[in-house]
Amino acid sequence: MKRGMLILFTLSSLVLAGLPTGIEIQTGQQSNLPDEIFLGVDQTFAAESSLKAGMIDPKTGKKIKYWAAPMDPKYIRNEPGKSPMGMDLVPVYEEEGDEKMPASTIRIDPGTVQNMGVRTKPVVRKKLTKTIRAFGNITYDETRIYTVNTKFSGWIEKLYVNFEGEKVRKGQPLFEIYSPELVSAQEEYLLALEQNAGLSSSAYESIREGAKSLLEASRTRLQYWDLSDTQIKKIEKLGRPKKTLTVHSPANGVVIEKDAFQGHFVKAGAHQYVIADLSNVWVDVDIYEYELPWVKKGMAADMELPYVPGKRFNGKVLYIYPYLSAKTRTARLRLKFPNPDYRLKPDMYATIYLNSAISSNSLVIPQEAVIDSGVRKIVFISLGKGKFQPREVKIGVEGNDNEFQVLEGLEEGEKVVVSAQFMLDSESRLREAIDKMLAVKTASDTKEKTSSKNDDDMDMSNISMEEEDDLDMEGMTMDDPPSKP
Repeated sequence: MKRGMLILFTLSSLVLAGLPTGIEIQTGQQSNLPDEIFLGVDQTFAAESSLKAGMIDPKTGKKIKYWAAPMDPKYIRNEPGKSPMGMDLVPVYEEEGDEKMPASTIRIDPGTVQNMGVRTKPVVRKKLTKTIRAFGNITYDETRIYTVNTKFSGWIEKLYVNFEGEKVRKGQPLFEIYSPELVSAQEEYLLALEQNAGLSSSAYESIREGAKSLLEASRTRLQYWDLSDTQIKKIEKLGRPKKTLTVHSPANGVVIEKDAFQGHFVKAGAHQYVIADLSNVWVDVDIYEYELPWVKKGMAADMELPYVPGKRFNGKVLYIYPYLSAKTRTARLRLKFPNPDYRLKPDMYATIYLNSAISSNSLVIPQEAVIDSGVRKIVFISLGKGKFQPREVKIGVEGNDNEFQVLEGLEEGEKVVVSAQFMLDSESRLREAIDKMLAVKTASDTKEKTSSKNDDDMDMSNISMEEEDDLDMEGMTMDDPPSKP
C-alpha cells in the first residue's frame, strides 16, 4: 500500500509540474523519457518476480528454505544475493520428511560421511560387569600374630632362635630361662606330691583332702606359669626341680620381632618374640567413594604382583571399613589371600581387581558414543540415508570394555555413532540455531506486516473527490502570487 501511494504521489507531482510521465494519455501521445527509467522499472519487476524462501526452485523442483553463504553458513538470507565475501549465495533446500523431524536432525551426503570416517555400532542387550582396579599393600593377618613372653622374671640361659625372619614350627624351642620363682614353685609342687602320697592312706578324711588340695594348688600354679603337662610330668619323674624352663613357639610362622638375647634379664610380661603366621595374608586396599556400591563382603578378588608377572592370585573381600579417609575421600577394604608357599610377602605393593556383576540384562553402548557436556549426555543415532539425529540419554554404570549402561533414551538395535560425532554435533547445533533464527525472523516479519497494515497504511477506499468538503482547485493558477493577509 505504501508503494502504491508513493507511485501515485510521484505521478501527481510530475503532472502538476508539467513534466512528461512516460505514460500514454488519451491523446495517444507518449513522452520521450530516457531508456534508463524503463530499465529501472524492468529491474524492479524482475526483482519482484525472483525466487524467495519458501518457493519451489524450477531447476530442482525442491522447496527453498533459505540462501546461505558458501564460506559462512551462518550468513543466511530469504532471497538470492551476495555474501560479505562477494560470493553468490547458494540455496538450501528442504528435504522430504524434514518437517516431521526435529530441527537438530542433519543430513550428510554418503560420500562425505565416508570421508569424515563416521562409524556406528548397534545398541545391544547383554550382561554387564564392572571391574574395579585398585592398588593395595600386603600386610600380616592380625588374627595370626603371636607374642612370646613369660609370667615370671628370670635370665635367659640359652637361645635357640637367634634372628628375625627365621621360620619356626609350633612347639619348637625358642629359649631356656632360669627363674628363682619358678624353682621355688617346682619345689613346692614336689613337696605337695610327696605329702599327698604319704597322707593318702590316713584314717582321717580331712587330712587326705587337705593333702590333695595342696597338691592341686601347687600344680595349678605351675600351669598358670605356662608349664605344659609334659613339663610337669618331667618334674615328677626327675623328683627334683629343673633349673631352667624351655619356652616353645606357640604357632607356625616367621619371627618378625626379637628382643631375646642370651644372658638377658627378662621381666615378667616383656615380649621376647613376635611370630606371624604367613599361611594367610591380608591386603589393605583403598577405593574411591563412588565405587563402594559395587563392593560386597565375600566377593571374589584377584591380585597381581610386579615380581610375578602374568600370575594372578585369588582371594576375597574379608571386611569393609565403616568409615572413609577424610584426606583422600577413599574407603578401605581388607582382603584375604592364601599364602601356602610364602610367595606373598608383607609390605609388597599389589594391583587388585574386584569383579562385580552389575546386571544380567542391560542395554549397552560404547563409551566413545557419548558426548558428555557436564549437564547432559548426547549420542547421535544413524537414521539411514545420511540422516543423523542427536538424542539425550540417561547413563548408568560404566562397565568393562569401556561400555556404558543405558537407562533411558535408546532402544535395542538402534545404531549410535562412535566416531566423528563431534563434527556432527557442531553441524546439528548450527542447523538448530539457523532454524530458530528463521522462526524468529518469520514471526518478526509477520508482526511488522500486521502492525504496518493496522497503523501506517492509508485506506482510501472511502474517500471521494466529489464530496463538498474536497479542495476546489479550479480557480487557482501557478502564476498567482500568494494573497497577503
